[in-house]
Amino acid sequence: MRKLLLSLCVLLSGPGALLAQQTAPAVIAASTLPEAPLPQFALAAESSSAEQTAQTAQTPAPQTPSQPATEAQTPAGTPQVETPEQRRARAIEELKLEEQQRMVGIVPNFMAVNNGKALPITPAQKFQLFFKGAFDSYQFVLAGIDAGIGQAENSNRGYNQGLKGFARRYGANYGDNFDGNLWGNAVLPSLLHQDPRYFRMGHGKVLHRALYSISTTFRTRDDKGNWQPAYSNLLGNMIGAAISNVYYPNYPDNEQGLYPTLRRGLSVTYQGTIGGLLEEFYPDLSEKYKHYRQRKQAEKVAAGVQVQPQDQ
Repeated sequence: MRKLLLSLCVLLSGPGALLAQQTAPAVIAASTLPEAPLPQFALAAESSSAEQTAQTAQTPAPQTPSQPATEAQTPAGTPQVETPEQRRARAIEELKLEEQQRMVGIVPNFMAVNNGKALPITPAQKFQLFFKGAFDSYQFVLAGIDAGIGQAENSNRGYNQGLKGFARRYGANYGDNFDGNLWGNAVLPSLLHQDPRYFRMGHGKVLHRALYSISTTFRTRDDKGNWQPAYSNLLGNMIGAAISNVYYPNYPDNEQGLYPTLRRGLSVTYQGTIGGLLEEFYPDLSEKYKHYRQRKQAEKVAAGVQVQPQDQ
């Protein structure tokens, strides 16, 4: 009876038991095998002769092209190094954002790097920034305002009054801005490998930031990010002032010569210092005004006053 029961158990579980007995050693053997350091092609089909089998075993199998060496040697989580093409693309995107910057939505602020960090720009991009600012509609309006003030004060009396005098003053004011920026923001920065943009600090005490901003009139970054004297800015202002001797009247106010040239060059440098302070602190003022408006709107909503669309 026991033999019968044992035979039935063997017959019922025989295939599975036999399969388990056959696969178990194979699984154990496979789990104990070391992993190959590199994936390999499958060896050629086994030859029937033992000599061919031994020869095949002695011949190293060719390796498949695995991951690139840089990827295999790079630890997980390490950021990849930018390629030159990626850096150029990122510099172009940064430049596009800079060309959209304005103060109070009107005054161009194309030469400011608000986060203090930016990739260097090429000479072509320096000229691109210059032309973007020089032919902005704001510059034409500003030249007209300056010409109107000069007309009212009768400055540069050699221009006289009337429409002709206004046109001369208009051209002189626009020419001063164009010449100075051409040399100080495009030509000399390209030749001397300097960055004409203003790199905003954006944090710290007000006095420290103000001193930093003023210092950028006399020092600037080169194309590698190192600080050096601002030859481009200072020489550009003086070259622009010297060129103005061509169109400024010499009589009766003596607007030509060494002293008037130095006076105009230093005046433009001073104006650039004021511009740097505006570039440094304007984002802070804009953010505070934004928070002020949001607070006022919240107070109106809490008081049950309907907020008008223009107030949002």
